[in-house]
Amino acid sequence: MSDVTLILEAIERGEPKAAEELLPLVYDELRALAANRLAREQPGQTLQATALVHEAWLRLVHSPGQNWRNRTHFFRTAAECIRRILIDNARRKRQVRHGGDQQRVTLEGLEIAENLDPQRLLQVNEALDRLTALDSTKAEIVKLRFFVGLENKEIAELLGISERTVERGWRFSKAWLLAEFHSG
Repeated sequence: MSDVTLILEAIERGEPKAAEELLPLVYDELRALAANRLAREQPGQTLQATALVHEAWLRLVHSPGQNWRNRTHFFRTAAECIRRILIDNARRKRQVRHGGDQQRVTLEGLEIAENLDPQRLLQVNEALDRLTALDSTKAEIVKLRFFVGLENKEIAELLGISERTVERGWRFSKAWLLAEFHSG
């Protein structure tokens, strides 16, 4: 068992200092994930990796009744937190007072959320919600690859599936999402 998993178990048991021990172990990895993701944002992005990690951390540790089974579960939850923070930020920017306009823009390709405007990011999120209803594993693959920028090997390790399954899931999801954008 990793140190992270042991500390997560201590948190679940209600040990008061366990959360303080967890942050130093996961901070660098969370910060690297956030920096990787934000490097793909449009120029002028005001959200910084440190702020994104801190916001994600606050959401993670203040979630009522939250318990993480292991390191993998923790990082999957962290990826979801990062996704939600970015979506909230995109929604805020979409508002008229933040320069939002409601033009529909189609995606020419879908790899990583590079230089996506807030409207397009929201479109991806809405389509992702529909994909989750169809196949939650494929939706997890999209979240980890598109929003966090993980490679197939890293995703396979986190989800406990083969790299080939991740590749097939990504190919399917990418085609499905593009079809969703062109039909809507």
